[in-house]
Amino acid sequence: MAKTTRPRAKRAPARAPRLPNQIAAAIEAAQGRKATEVIVLDLRKTAAFTDYFLICTGANARQVHAIADAVEEALKAKKIRPTHVEGYQRAEWILLDYFDFVVHVFSTHARQFYGLERLWGEASRIEIADTP
Repeated sequence: MAKTTRPRAKRAPARAPRLPNQIAAAIEAAQGRKATEVIVLDLRKTAAFTDYFLICTGANARQVHAIADAVEEALKAKKIRPTHVEGYQRAEWILLDYFDFVVHVFSTHARQFYGLERLWGEASRIEIADTP
């Protein structure tokens, strides 16, 4: 008796989780200013004070400012304003607090030093590919 084999079902490629529109807009704005190492930490299942962190890096102070400005402008166009902004003057770590999510724009050195990804290690990580 010949053994019949069934064709294997093809696995669908893993899809990135769907992010809220305002976070997608912030990512697009940051990448438009050449932000690198863009990740989103999903903090909803942790004891965090917000739902998401968007973390990205700028190569120098001018670029850190440009990324933060672009994110703020993109969200302002959607009638979304930060409740709090910190670190703008020094441009090492600019924090834009939008209540449901927080945008962290780091210099390379500050990102390595503070290591938010390590501090919030229990959060789900969503890696965003750098734009070419």
